[in-house]
Amino acid sequence: MIRIGILAVQGAFIEHEKILNELGAETVELRKKDDLAERFDALVLPGGESTVQGKLLDELDMMKELRERIISGMPVMGTCAGIILLAENISNDKNKYFGTLPIEVTRNAFGRQIDSFYTVGEYKGIGTVPMTFIRAPKISGVYSDTEILAELNGEPVAVRYKNQLAMTFHPELSDNYEIHRSFIDMISV
Repeated sequence: MIRIGILAVQGAFIEHEKILNELGAETVELRKKDDLAERFDALVLPGGESTVQGKLLDELDMMKELRERIISGMPVMGTCAGIILLAENISNDKNKYFGTLPIEVTRNAFGRQIDSFYTVGEYKGIGTVPMTFIRAPKISGVYSDTEILAELNGEPVAVRYKNQLAMTFHPELSDNYEIHRSFIDMISV
């Protein structure tokens, strides 16, 4: 059975966990370095506050090992803050976290909490999906062989690069499980 590690130091991790469990995957919450000894075949980096998550990943000594697993090909899905953690460049932040996904993002580019919104959009290979944006980053540059999977007003909001799937919105905040199902399909390949 597929087992997915979910970063559970801060943010909307429980929503991902519930969806993945409903789709038949086992999950393990990654809260401290010892949790990395658990078997997991893939990783979810949830929405939340990227600077807090990045700081905790460093303080808990989890960043290096998770980065090495991503580079080695472990499938990873990052949503909202998760895409910031994965991005090679962050245009408005001096920090760099995993830096494994060849994109540039701009933190909080969709505005403040009050500017949060819901819409629907086309997602390559899936069709129409709900998209919830909460203090969301924008993808301000796409590099290398990174594939754009979804756009909003002509700007990318979901991408895939090899084993890395990332989006600026929160698919875990809807009752549509198709993005999570496509992630499970990525793991099964």
